[in-house]
Amino acid sequence: MVNALVPETTERAAHSPRSAEPAIGVRSRNRRRRRQAVVAYLFLAPTLLFFAVFLILPLGFALLLSMSRWSGFDLGDIDPVGPDNFTGLFADGSTFLAPILTNTLLFALGTVALALSGSVVVATCIGKLRFQGLWRTLYFLPIVTTVVAVGNVWKYMYEPGGLVNGVLNALGLGSVAFLQDPDTALPSVVVVQAWASLGSAILVLTAGLKSIPESYYEAAALDGAGPVTVFFKITLPLLRPSLLFVCITQFLTGLQSFALIIVMTKGGPGDATNVAALEMYRQAFSYGDWGTASAAAFVLFVVVLAVTLVQLWIFRRKGEDA
Repeated sequence: MVNALVPETTERAAHSPRSAEPAIGVRSRNRRRRRQAVVAYLFLAPTLLFFAVFLILPLGFALLLSMSRWSGFDLGDIDPVGPDNFTGLFADGSTFLAPILTNTLLFALGTVALALSGSVVVATCIGKLRFQGLWRTLYFLPIVTTVVAVGNVWKYMYEPGGLVNGVLNALGLGSVAFLQDPDTALPSVVVVQAWASLGSAILVLTAGLKSIPESYYEAAALDGAGPVTVFFKITLPLLRPSLLFVCITQFLTGLQSFALIIVMTKGGPGDATNVAALEMYRQAFSYGDWGTASAAAFVLFVVVLAVTLVQLWIFRRKGEDA
């Protein structure tokens, strides 16, 4: 008799209001989460719309143009040509690979080498001086100065009768045609780009130096380590995250440089200072070949991505998480 009542009792318990409460609670939580998700996407809608209009659509249109011929006026004149624009960039007789892309890489490498080494030295010296805020402000001034102003000032300084040649003549050296000689034009612009980007690098490295605990330097002093040993064994290894950031940002800036070169040399003499960004501008706005310009933009994107990944891999291999 008791065994016969057990299934009936279990069945009633299963259909009791208490057993339905967990299921109702789960459905209520799911509805609440859906409402929260809808509200979240409504708040994100303006940002998502902005990225769609100014990032995704232009990227898709640029990809379409890289596979087409278009003069830049009537959308109905877009003529699909497949990969011809990409193959044309690397065809025999094309100047895109050499000297344009080569100049781009040399310009970026030179800028990184000069800016990184100079900012490390200056940031280390500033850390040992009084009125550090004043010195950091002075070095940051080129960053807030327009590229056109910086380029024109240095352009006049590089002239045969300019300040730089005046100093060389005073030292008994001959004048140098900095921007007129194909052999010196690109290095001359690299120096200006590195000088103009010192300020931001110094700020980042100064912050990195301040994050190094003083106890390391005190321990090194007790062990009798000299300043050179301290710099290479303590400062540089612990400054690696800041160095990685400066290296990547400076390299990306160098690969995409355009304004300074067009102000100082316009890519000349010949193609001695012509870089990828300037060539894209010329192809699109001077020659009306938007397809080739878009294809060059995607090639530059691949180069930038590859260089960034290589830099991250090198630093991670040395034990630094980026």
